[in-house]
Amino acid sequence: MVGANIALAFGPWFVRLADTGPVAAGFWRIALALPVLLVAAAGRDGRTMLPPRGLWLPLLVGGLAFAVDLGAWHIGIRRTTLANATLFGNCAVLIFPLYGFIAMRRWPTRTQGLALSLAAVGGVLLLGRSAELSSRHLAGDLFCLLAGVLYAVYFIAMRGVRQTMAPLPALALSSAAGVLPLLLFALALGETILPQHWGPLFALAMVSQIAGQGLMIYALGHLSPLVVGLALLVQPLVGATIGWLAYGERLGPMDAVGGALVAAALVIVSARRSPER
Repeated sequence: MVGANIALAFGPWFVRLADTGPVAAGFWRIALALPVLLVAAAGRDGRTMLPPRGLWLPLLVGGLAFAVDLGAWHIGIRRTTLANATLFGNCAVLIFPLYGFIAMRRWPTRTQGLALSLAAVGGVLLLGRSAELSSRHLAGDLFCLLAGVLYAVYFIAMRGVRQTMAPLPALALSSAAGVLPLLLFALALGETILPQHWGPLFALAMVSQIAGQGLMIYALGHLSPLVVGLALLVQPLVGATIGWLAYGERLGPMDAVGGALVAAALVIVSARRSPER
């Protein structure tokens, strides 16, 4: 899960480096990764690609939600700071754990509540001085917030899929469901589709889609919604660091405090305790 979020945090940087439109970059992220995913998921006989009949709808919903999530997020990335884009784009950090508590029909324990509180405070602090909700950043922030809500929908759909399906076929089929809508979305916006430089798009596909999203889908089948949601806060810390190094979006002391609070929340919620303790 931590590895997935580190890989995914590089996505906004690659989107900024791409010379296509932002939604077109999302299309290439999936399109370039899809052949690799399909070959890896098919196995020797190809039968592992076929999901049970009841999973086709969740796969379609997950793929479409992820496609619109990428489109909205990539538009927002171009209009706000990398720290804002990664934090607002991962507001699933609160939505997905809340879904988990509702699905299990119980309130969080005091320890889980403490972890959520620490994560919420840490997430706010991670914005640092670049967290300004100015008119210059407001449109980008709203696009990223929309992306974060859709990311939570994707998690909810794919968590159900992962209960009975292996990670690679689940990722390959959900990616296939989203590639055409992204292309149509980019064409409708009149974006530049074909790049002059393929490097950032290949990096986006290999690092974000194959490595990052692949590890994320794997982790969804093994971790609770609370741990998955809190771990998403690793992305703003990495994204803010990239923004500082690449674009001078400077970090402040509060960023360090926010990172420490997020780390504490992850340790608290993932620690295995004996019944006696």
